[in-house]
Amino acid sequence: MPKYFDVHSHLNASQYDSDRGEVISRLKETGTHTIVIGTDLESSKMAVNLADKHEEIYACIGVHPVDNPSESFEKEKFDELVKHPKVVAVGECGLDFFHADKDTDYERQKKLFLDQIDFAIMHNKPLMIHARDAYEELLGILGPLKKAHRDKLRGNVHFFAGDVDTAKRFFNIGFTVSFTGVVTFTHDYDEVIKFAPLNMIMSETDSPYVTPVPYRGKRNEPSYVSEVVKKVAEIRGEDEDVVRATLVNNALSMIG
Repeated sequence: MPKYFDVHSHLNASQYDSDRGEVISRLKETGTHTIVIGTDLESSKMAVNLADKHEEIYACIGVHPVDNPSESFEKEKFDELVKHPKVVAVGECGLDFFHADKDTDYERQKKLFLDQIDFAIMHNKPLMIHARDAYEELLGILGPLKKAHRDKLRGNVHFFAGDVDTAKRFFNIGFTVSFTGVVTFTHDYDEVIKFAPLNMIMSETDSPYVTPVPYRGKRNEPSYVSEVVKKVAEIRGEDEDVVRATLVNNALSMIG
């Protein structure tokens, strides 16, 4: 049983090329498990490769909405990857109108997202959702689909930055949300963290980005997820061990 669970990291990123082994050693020493996220076919393959080699690592495969606008989701290429027993989710996929113009890019992003939703439902995997300036549009797509697919359509909204009302709407369709190290240096998410049912939230690092206090200024890594857990417990005024164990259980329950 892991002690901590980081549901979203990019250990496949080039920022770890010089010392990935050491970062993974620290992950193992701290009892941390993580899901390494694909953002395109190549990074998805690398995520699967890392998961294959390390008991503490799982993989999520998919195509990010805006990282490479020319990349489509080629189902037959991902069909091979999804067979690996450590592939636990599809994504990160979703919508992003912070980095792209909604008027010109909405249809392309929507098709890319729907292709991955279909794939996730077909293989009974949860979605790992990326959303920037797009919660309304996402809920507009997911809400009606949830009625049609019920238990098969599920997932997590990573790096959640919405308000209580938005969180509630995701919880109502059975989607969890996860928080990053940002919660350690801003109070913007305190209200949502206090409001959310404990069984509907998860911890993540989004490493190598958004490093939590006290490691600000350094590259982030999965073993730092303990700081996110500690802060969530503090904001909620709850026992840290109870919060830690519940967030681990939430992650294990998502990945089945």
